[in-house]
Amino acid sequence: MPNLLPAGRAFRAEWTKLRTVSSTGWTLLMVVVLTTAVGALVAWDLTPPGCDRSDPSCDFDLTKLSLSGVYVGQAAVVVLAVLAVTSEYDAGMIRSTLTACPRRLTVVAAKAAVLASVVLLASVFSVLGSLVAGRELLARNGFTAAEGYRPLSLGDGSTLRAYGGTVLYLGLVALVALGIGFAVRHTGGTVTLVLGLFYLAPIITIAVTNPRWKEWIEQLSPTSAGMSVQATLRLDELSISPWRGLGVLALYAVGSILAGALAFRLRDS
Repeated sequence: MPNLLPAGRAFRAEWTKLRTVSSTGWTLLMVVVLTTAVGALVAWDLTPPGCDRSDPSCDFDLTKLSLSGVYVGQAAVVVLAVLAVTSEYDAGMIRSTLTACPRRLTVVAAKAAVLASVVLLASVFSVLGSLVAGRELLARNGFTAAEGYRPLSLGDGSTLRAYGGTVLYLGLVALVALGIGFAVRHTGGTVTLVLGLFYLAPIITIAVTNPRWKEWIEQLSPTSAGMSVQATLRLDELSISPWRGLGVLALYAVGSILAGALAFRLRDS
């Protein structure tokens, strides 16, 4: 019999490795806690604007604000995704993995599928927690239907798109980090590189004064472009439309996975 694992067995093997690492559960918990807590803190501190509600610029995008915690929670997703790859190199277990499953592309696909599954599940709990906390806290602060504000509800199409798109956003963040992890193989270096990728561009846009350069950076930044899916108001003012922005992040994920898979196939033995 050839010494190859079918894709299903490779998937189960990667699932076993991920769930038996103690840091996995804690990191996933941090994704949920950070995302929900920061979003709740923003909602708790928010008060209705004192300007004329007839001016659209005075109206808050409550859905997007309730999801503010995603900007912080994605860091935990990055750490989880990176460790899913680099911990095997640090411990020397990658040789055992390749002995059990010499098909490197199968290993990459199995890791990506397992990681995406657990991150998407954690993301669902994260955004639902943000929804519940935001809905209650915003109502207490005066953002009620009586005052002309729509309560957060998944029955609203734009709100459903924002929350569902945020789940996909976090899943894509994990795949970007996973692909770079295969290419770099070093935990500290990979975490630094990926966090820089997701956090540096938004900082640069604050410093850039040229409108055309700023718009260009926002359209190409994985964070700014990807998080455009959270917007529900003034969509015509966005540098990139919500689904196109998420598509930019998806291209980053595909490119990272392909680059990581190529490096894994050509370099590791």
